Amino acid sequence: MALNFALNGHMRTEKGISPSMTVLDYLRLNVRLTGTKEGCAEGDCGACSIVIAPLGDERPRYRVVNSCLMMMPQLDGFSVLTVEGLAGRDGALHSVQRALVDADATQCGFCTPGFVMAMFALAHSDEVRSDDAIHDALAGNLCRCTGYRPIVEACRVMQADPPGCPTPNENDAPEWAAEHRYDAELYLAPRTLNQLAEAKASHPQAIVLSGGTDLGLKVSKERIRFPVVIATRGVAVMCDITEDNGALTIGGAVTYTQALPYLERHFPSFAALVRRIGSRQIRNLGTFAGNLANASPIGDTIPCLMALGAEVTLHSRGGQRRVAVDDFILGYRKTALADDEFIAAISIPLLPPDTIFTAYKLSKRFDQDISTIIGAFRLRIEGGVVTELRCAYGGMAGQASRAKALEKAITGKPWTQEALRNIDAKLAQDFQPMTDHRGSKPYRLRAAANLVRRLQMETTGASASQVWEL
Repeated sequence: MALNFALNGHMRTEKGISPSMTVLDYLRLNVRLTGTKEGCAEGDCGACSIVIAPLGDERPRYRVVNSCLMMMPQLDGFSVLTVEGLAGRDGALHSVQRALVDADATQCGFCTPGFVMAMFALAHSDEVRSDDAIHDALAGNLCRCTGYRPIVEACRVMQADPPGCPTPNENDAPEWAAEHRYDAELYLAPRTLNQLAEAKASHPQAIVLSGGTDLGLKVSKERIRFPVVIATRGVAVMCDITEDNGALTIGGAVTYTQALPYLERHFPSFAALVRRIGSRQIRNLGTFAGNLANASPIGDTIPCLMALGAEVTLHSRGGQRRVAVDDFILGYRKTALADDEFIAAISIPLLPPDTIFTAYKLSKRFDQDISTIIGAFRLRIEGGVVTELRCAYGGMAGQASRAKALEKAITGKPWTQEALRNIDAKLAQDFQPMTDHRGSKPYRLRAAANLVRRLQMETTGASASQVWEL
């Protein structure tokens, strides 16, 4: 079946195209829309940014994404805008482009198209254009020339004008393709959990694709072609977020962006950490299920899910089973998933009254950097005594895991600085930290212990000078 999408206002149908082709390659090589640039090919620089919105929406919900990490079938059913689609038919610049010109916000111009698309998405959002919102919107775009100040100024004055390209006739767009074949490659887009389970049972070695912000690297950097890919975004129930039975349940196809308002409400520290996982381009595609299934030792969400006592629902043709995230991660990039299973949902228990959750990330750069250490803590204090503590760390060793010796040492003790004096030795029982270019073994042990001391300071009002005296 063909892929159907709108590109700068014109409907396109593509049949003979590899499912493993990146959207960036398609734009530049197949249709010669070369305004979209390749900088890093790994979702860091933003030069390849485009904007997408579901076809059929009365009010388009524009999202900026990295085209270098997207595979072509992910465009099926979307309206796609590139920088070439913004100017008017008479050549008049779009308000975003004019604002950049007026602010003298370009020099070499290589990064400018990506900035234009990120700014266009911001202009069409409902956000108040505060400095924080502007900086967050631009965090996924790098410029080596301008120093960013004039780009930020342009963001303050740009208008949310519609694109100059024609509006696609969404009513003429066919349904999403259930499958797309090219040579020996097969891309499947099931619509129900049962269809997805059947597809996975029939193709147990298939790649299950949600956002692709990690898998996309294998295509963009390594030029791998996957024999079979099964997409999750067409399964409606996997796009749901529910709050009931004392838990927040996030479907396996839910993106970081979709879940953020819920995390803000229930776990604000988790939400703050998610904003540092990647740019808006990454958060608009990436999913919690994908981060969990990768089982990377530096996956930022995994320690948080462990500390919160989350469970993952695994689905297969034989039914469902629930596994604690603690037990789901088995080793370096190894999980409890059977070959015929996929992650249907993740359930996070809501915090009882007087229970605290805090997550800390240490990295060399604040935004969009790989973690040196992630520390996540669920804590309950009664009468000055620790009655519950769940600690989980990422970045320490070959897998994220709980610090159970540390938990045992602190639970039941007064929540004081003195009680934390010897926690470094307890952490050494839990982890044999690695040494790499991000940090040495001694650094990781000391920093991980100091995160607990920081938590104690922040929850009791202790001063830094008091802590360092110990």
